[in-house]
Amino acid sequence: MTTAVKVKICGLRRACEVQAAQNAGADYVGFVFYPPSHRHLTIAAARHLVEQVEIKTQTVALSVDSSNAELEKIIVSIQPDWLQLHGSETPTRVAEIKSTFALPVIKACGIKTKTDVYRLNEYFDVANQLLIDAKPIDRQEGLPGGNGVAFDWQLIAGYDWKLPWLLAGGLNAQNVREAIKLTAAKQVDVSSGVETSTGQKSVNAITEFILAAKGNINVTPV
Repeated sequence: MTTAVKVKICGLRRACEVQAAQNAGADYVGFVFYPPSHRHLTIAAARHLVEQVEIKTQTVALSVDSSNAELEKIIVSIQPDWLQLHGSETPTRVAEIKSTFALPVIKACGIKTKTDVYRLNEYFDVANQLLIDAKPIDRQEGLPGGNGVAFDWQLIAGYDWKLPWLLAGGLNAQNVREAIKLTAAKQVDVSSGVETSTGQKSVNAITEFILAAKGNINVTPV
């Protein structure tokens, strides 16, 4: 029996988006705590959304190079199931956060070359999962993810890592099945690929992406 691909919808900001993700079968919903991002939420806003998340759906709090004090505020307020570290956190810092807060950690890693792929090994013993994303085109933008940019999926084709991982970067309903087929990803993550504009998600696009990723509908590539 084939296990359905797990789906994470990240950067949710409205109750209707959370509900759409859950209705379509999302396995994770992600909330961004990074002020430079258009998807950033205040603690109060995030708490309101998390209150609507059903127990079957796991919550993920995304932060970028946050201090322990900042992480503690997030954790106390929304009690996420996962912490996603999307900055330049070293393996030592990842291990420290995981130990300090006793929560499982998803470490996001940007990929552009084979060298980047080899460096994933550094996190195998400290993270619970990896999120494999594209490196941002322009670091001066200050946005380490959610840029709608895909990396060359051939770079990770054939790898069988010991750690669970999610494929991210430039995915949408039209290309997610191809990406899954090429990389053998068992989990995928999307943010900008279900948006009508930066930070503004489409309920229909969320539904379409989840159904496509899980193989429940076929979407013609454009």
